[in-house]
Amino acid sequence: VRALHRRFVAFVVGLEKSVHGILRRSSSFNTGRIEHLYQNPQTHTEGNMKLHYGDLTDSTCLVKIINQVKPTEIYNLGAQSHVKISFELAEYTANVDGVGTLRLLDAIKTCGLTNSVKFYQASTSELYGKVQEIPQKETTPFYPRSPYGAAKLYAYWIVVNFREAYNLFAVNGILFNHESPRRGANFVTRKISRSVAKIHLGQLESFSLGNLDSKRDWGHAKDYVEAMWLMLQQEEPEDLVIATGEVHSVREFVEKSFKHVGKTIVWEGKDENEVGRCQETGVIHVKVDSKYYRPTEVEYLQGDSTKALTKLGWKAKITFEELVKEMVDADIHLMKNNPNA
Repeated sequence: VRALHRRFVAFVVGLEKSVHGILRRSSSFNTGRIEHLYQNPQTHTEGNMKLHYGDLTDSTCLVKIINQVKPTEIYNLGAQSHVKISFELAEYTANVDGVGTLRLLDAIKTCGLTNSVKFYQASTSELYGKVQEIPQKETTPFYPRSPYGAAKLYAYWIVVNFREAYNLFAVNGILFNHESPRRGANFVTRKISRSVAKIHLGQLESFSLGNLDSKRDWGHAKDYVEAMWLMLQQEEPEDLVIATGEVHSVREFVEKSFKHVGKTIVWEGKDENEVGRCQETGVIHVKVDSKYYRPTEVEYLQGDSTKALTKLGWKAKITFEELVKEMVDADIHLMKNNPNA
């Protein structure tokens, strides 16, 4: 499930000890992040991981797959998950992230599996948006600030509704930002780690970012997927916030990344004219471009996962510094082998 995170809907079948995933059909291979899970990666021969073509916009295929697989656990990790892009693909985001969740839940009900399936919904800290209290916990009012957040809000409440209406074991994991070397290249953390790696290797001089002062509660996907699994191992379903409780800015992520490769970034200028200059060489490595600003920004997210600690015994293990180093090191290795990656 960890490797499938952010890309697929994953079904776990208890007796077979296997994982089934749904992936969208594409003209090019889109399984790069999970190739190591194939029994034979060279031939894409399946072992305990079995993949099915499908889509969260197609309710018929969801019913067919769920009826065929008859899973014991379902992790709905499928989404159009890029917040900035959701402003440009608002209808599609609502269709996949919001109504797609309903389609999955309805498919479980149609297949008569409400009493045997446990359902995990990948909810998000973007529900809090314009935060109403700091830190944010399970009882904090929601105020989404993007089509992505609004779509996920519908998904959150439809999960609650199916739990209460049909006694389905269904939970929302309100996960704050979680990163890893598998993060998509157009997400800010991966954009930073990729760019720093390229600059370190002499393949790039500078890159551009949006709001440097956005603050996020960043953790490692490894820790968070463990929390997802633990939520489905409980006796009773319960929605939980999963977070580190620590806050760091985009600016700090940039500084830590460059520090790991021996460069000190000094900031000059203001707003869109701000730049990040290397103290050692005088070269400008970071610029600000307003095209990366969101129409409505989310300035500050900080989670309180006290309830997850109490109920699951869960807390984050991997530190922010360790996360940054792992991502930069992984991208240095990647760019050394393939500068065009």
